[in-house]
Amino acid sequence: MRPACAFLLLCALAAPARAEPVVYTLDPAHSFVNFELRHFGTSTIRGRFGPVDGSVTLDRAAASGSVSVTIATASVSTGLRVFDARIREPDLLASAEFPQASFVAERFRFDGERLAEVRGEFTLRGVTLPLSLFARHFACEEREAARREVCGGDFETEISRSAFGAGFGLPFVGDRVRLLVQVEGIRR
Repeated sequence: MRPACAFLLLCALAAPARAEPVVYTLDPAHSFVNFELRHFGTSTIRGRFGPVDGSVTLDRAAASGSVSVTIATASVSTGLRVFDARIREPDLLASAEFPQASFVAERFRFDGERLAEVRGEFTLRGVTLPLSLFARHFACEEREAARREVCGGDFETEISRSAFGAGFGLPFVGDRVRLLVQVEGIRR
């Protein structure tokens, strides 16, 4: 082998490995959107949607990624069937006309190595608005049971339901809805 070729081969082998984006499929057993809002100024209504469906692409070395998630609006659960049915009505979730909400994002913000925020667009009732999910916790680990890497976390944000056309009950039922998102994704 010529010395110039040997040198180039040695340089290529010594170069640090470049990380590639990794795709994770959301685990339906661990991926839900919980919500909270004030009810007549006295108590807090709580419930959840899910499981949510989607995938996340994460490139930790490049501090970037993408998210594509869908949420069945009819999956709302507050623990009271009659209340869940009321929430699905046309003046709130309009689940018959808009069976899915979605979140898509391609802007990730890291603080050092820690995922801090995911910015994208949230669509509910046919209305699409910018939305940031703030990471309260995020981690990845190898799971023997899954025999693959699993990444997951807890994210938080707030929306104004009236901005999406769900204004029934204002001002007695709160307009600000706190969303608490728990997700786990299994590496493909």
